[in-house]
Amino acid sequence: MSYKMLVSDLDETFLNDDGTIHKENVRAIKQAMAKGFKFVPNTGRSFKSVQNMLKKLGLFDQADQYVISYNGAAIVENHGNRVIATQDMPVSLAKQIVAAGYLSNQIDVHIYTVDKLFIYDLNESDKHYMATRGVVYETIDQLDLSFLNDEQPIMKVIFENEDATIQKQIHDAVLEKVGSDSVEATYSSGRYVEFNLQGVDKGSASLLLGKRLDIKPSEIMAAGDNNNDLKMINAVGLGVSVANGITSVKAAADFVTQRTNNEGAIAEILDQFVLVGED
Repeated sequence: MSYKMLVSDLDETFLNDDGTIHKENVRAIKQAMAKGFKFVPNTGRSFKSVQNMLKKLGLFDQADQYVISYNGAAIVENHGNRVIATQDMPVSLAKQIVAAGYLSNQIDVHIYTVDKLFIYDLNESDKHYMATRGVVYETIDQLDLSFLNDEQPIMKVIFENEDATIQKQIHDAVLEKVGSDSVEATYSSGRYVEFNLQGVDKGSASLLLGKRLDIKPSEIMAAGDNNNDLKMINAVGLGVSVANGITSVKAAADFVTQRTNNEGAIAEILDQFVLVGED
């Protein structure tokens, strides 16, 4: 099979744990791009937070190169950061999610619009984590989201706490309030519980971008490590888990790398399936 595009999660998949890029990943991506291959970051984060990374890969401000953001809620062309598709949630739904999921002051709340991130009750651990990823945000003093009515559409709402038990409590409380038919609920990075509009996920966005580019699902590879990567791994021609992926991701994948995210796992994928036979 000749693959034409790799959609890749960033944190704990493409990036090292400290937020840097393994030199082998840079080398392999640039080699693949020279063949006309597309590398598309597919992240839960904002496209604004990956601009420095795009510069290092030669993808910054490039026409016909793309980023999928907010777990699939936005597809952005890198040239001019032109938003070409969004799948947003109503403010009324976001308010219900926030009210149900904020169980205590030990929980951060993140509200993403197309180009802004608002955070309530930011803790030091989360602050440090986002600093290593270059995430820009504004803190807010109250959880009344009425100020968002005149903002751009809401992409997703997430909650942060590093305790898996508390994450599950948040997950269950939100689903009990709004119903599983209203939202996509996922976990990521061992600290976040994420909520998108039902039907919005990394997989559906990957296929939508592929359709726009005349790339078949069978010609797409997807790489990830965590729960919010499962739908894209299952949606494409070759689903890949990095070596440090969680058990369910490894079980769903067609291929599991020998390398972890800290060892250039993306380079391993490209060398084996795209650059095979090259020096």
